[in-house]
Amino acid sequence: MSTIKTEAELAQYVAAATDPIRVIGGGTRGIVGMDGALSVAGIAGVELYEPGALTIVVKAGTPVAEVEALLAKSGQRLPFEPMDHRVLTGQGGTPTVGGMVAANVSGPRRFQAGACRDSLIGVRFVDGRGQVIRNGGRVMKNVTGYDLVKLMAGSFGTLGILTEVAFKVLPMPETGVTLILRGLDDVTAVAALSRALGSPFEVNGAANAPVGMGGAPETLLRLEGFAGSVAYRTDKLCALLADFGTVEVVDDTAAHDRIWAWVRDVRGLSEGGDDIWRVSVKPSDGPAVAAAARPNGALYDWGGGLVWLRVAPGTDVRARISGIAGHATIVRASAETRTQLGMFNPEPAPVAALTRGVRQQFDPKGLFNPGLMG
Repeated sequence: MSTIKTEAELAQYVAAATDPIRVIGGGTRGIVGMDGALSVAGIAGVELYEPGALTIVVKAGTPVAEVEALLAKSGQRLPFEPMDHRVLTGQGGTPTVGGMVAANVSGPRRFQAGACRDSLIGVRFVDGRGQVIRNGGRVMKNVTGYDLVKLMAGSFGTLGILTEVAFKVLPMPETGVTLILRGLDDVTAVAALSRALGSPFEVNGAANAPVGMGGAPETLLRLEGFAGSVAYRTDKLCALLADFGTVEVVDDTAAHDRIWAWVRDVRGLSEGGDDIWRVSVKPSDGPAVAAAARPNGALYDWGGGLVWLRVAPGTDVRARISGIAGHATIVRASAETRTQLGMFNPEPAPVAALTRGVRQQFDPKGLFNPGLMG
């Protein structure tokens, strides 16, 4: 593995390149192998942090943990709650901000706070010609080129190599509680989550674990905010959900944080050598996905709209859930399975043609992570 330490060095490297470049940040997601890869984790450091303006600008190789620690000192956080894939993938390394943006990594708060791309307000990157491109801005009111900023989020390094990113951030809440319903089947659990999410009580976490941290089904809801508001909403939500069973309220901060870290990082499915898939569907279809996929383990997030599945190695989840509209992505599997089935859901022909056209514009030599996204 080679490591680049400056944007100028990276631009020169790409401009002179004729062979494919396999780009990684910290190498924590296991998408691109470490052997022969080009790491940009050396392009690191905080460029600008203005707590009063709710913005931070960092180089792409900066560790996510370093950014989160800096924000926490000012009582702020990344709104989209990025997960740490190392628990699932078993990879070493350190998650970087650039890798987080490239994969559009977003956690349980996504349905309320938006995805990673929704907090991204500016980028710098090196395109396939070795040119440095800056797009967006460093303050929230500057939205010049906003679509290009969002385009880079979730491109998995196939359009350009990120060197700098700018985010809007949000204050941390004063307090938070977790509401737990126990023993519900998947269909009933998603119905409970849907009722809570359809209420005016500002739920920002809604998950269901058929096998929870306690070893039995647990349906989880999160409320955050000012203490008085959280107390009021907790009482109202408990009453609203009373016919689903007894609602347990976890108000211990450490326990509350452990529960949502467990959900965020999908820790309940991490053990063993099975494949891991994530399936995005409309929430009401979540239980049908799990029933059709016949997994060895499952976890529902986003009110049922995100279903994590642990299945036997080589299982074609897309074939099993055909007929259910959505997207199924491989998160953990052998190289053979990734090659055979493809990591990402196949695109319809018109969309695939558009994708090829965009990649041709940004990477005319076809250098960046070839074959990764079709």
